[in-house]
Amino acid sequence: MLKKRIFYGWWIVWVCFFVGLFGSGTITYGFTSFIQPLVREFGWSYAQVSLATSMRAMAVSIATPFVGWFIDRWGARKLMLSGSIISCLGLLLLLQMQSLAVFYMAFVIIGIGAATAISNATIPTVANWFRKHIGIATGIAISGAGAAGLLLPLITYIIETYGWRSAILAIMLSILIIVIPSTFLLRHRPEDYGLMPDGEPAVERTPPNITSVIKLNEPDFDLKQALSGRAFWQVAIAIMCFLFVSSAVSAHVMPYLDTIGMDRYTSSFVASAILIVSMVGRIGLGWFSDRFNKKILTVVAFVIISVSMFCFACAATFGYWLVIPFFILFGIGSGGVFSLGGVLTSLLFGRKHFGSIYGLIGGIAGIGMLTGPPLAGWIYDSWGTYQWFWLVLAAVAVAGAMIVLTISPPSIESKHAICSKSDLCV
Repeated sequence: MLKKRIFYGWWIVWVCFFVGLFGSGTITYGFTSFIQPLVREFGWSYAQVSLATSMRAMAVSIATPFVGWFIDRWGARKLMLSGSIISCLGLLLLLQMQSLAVFYMAFVIIGIGAATAISNATIPTVANWFRKHIGIATGIAISGAGAAGLLLPLITYIIETYGWRSAILAIMLSILIIVIPSTFLLRHRPEDYGLMPDGEPAVERTPPNITSVIKLNEPDFDLKQALSGRAFWQVAIAIMCFLFVSSAVSAHVMPYLDTIGMDRYTSSFVASAILIVSMVGRIGLGWFSDRFNKKILTVVAFVIISVSMFCFACAATFGYWLVIPFFILFGIGSGGVFSLGGVLTSLLFGRKHFGSIYGLIGGIAGIGMLTGPPLAGWIYDSWGTYQWFWLVLAAVAVAGAMIVLTISPPSIESKHAICSKSDLCV
């Protein structure tokens, strides 16, 4: 008897995992380690340094809709390859920079590269290969960025020992050596290779009655149809709320802990722990979403984030011990929303135009990532504290939960198919 081959979609998942680990994770989540060294060396304010994150977010938001459109038509391999090269060019410019203008320019270039290579290409790529197992597949794929938490103490050590430019060089080399070669393993859609999502039997080998059921159970909205419904805007605004919270925290977690007296190495382990624990949320809630109500799980993830932000704010008053429930809860909640945002989008609108739809959602939601970090930096520069801003973010997370709770399928025709497993119907 021939041994059953592993479905190629799982190879796609693990490629995306490692791309996220050495690309998105180090660039996006490692930024918090660079803020204080840059402030010390150049005399810039926290708001000025944090604005670089917004510049990157702006580039990501503008590029994201085009990324989704490109993936729908030609797949992610060429896009991830070119984006990785662009990211390296941005990092190379960052190595040479001596002024704030060049600093911002470098982050815009890095943002364009990250949007095309990593953050917004991963989920549409995985969504093309899975339907029944999209939750766990997406969770594993995006956990690469969470696993980058293992690298944060190393990045901090390199910065403190050899300087921040050496850390940038290490990140650039990891992209050149690991990320770029990995992109050649990517493929577009399983149907192009005689396969079906999840490794199901090919259509031509499937009885006509089963084929019709498969088609019935997968909605098929194009971008224009999606835009005309309320569900699209609810998903976009909910993810915007999430990115507003998560980007502010990821950029300022180490500076905040420094203001309440925690040393840099300990605070780097806290930032690292958030990402590592987020893998539990990304994979765990992704796995649960293949079995339970996806909408309710997303609401729960938002509520967990809100509670974590309350703990974070109170750590300045009641002690460091509250940092422990903060990073556990925030990691699980944020990881869950990262995973379930794409899952909900695929569930609502289908696979065929997923890249274009999710790309535009990401572009709109990127406003949250654009505004969160500089606002947090400006508040600290103006009032000398982050504390009350964390409470505002707790309220924003609750607003995201309420928006998700009100999402309903975008059309009567697709309602039976989408809700057949109680994914959205409550």
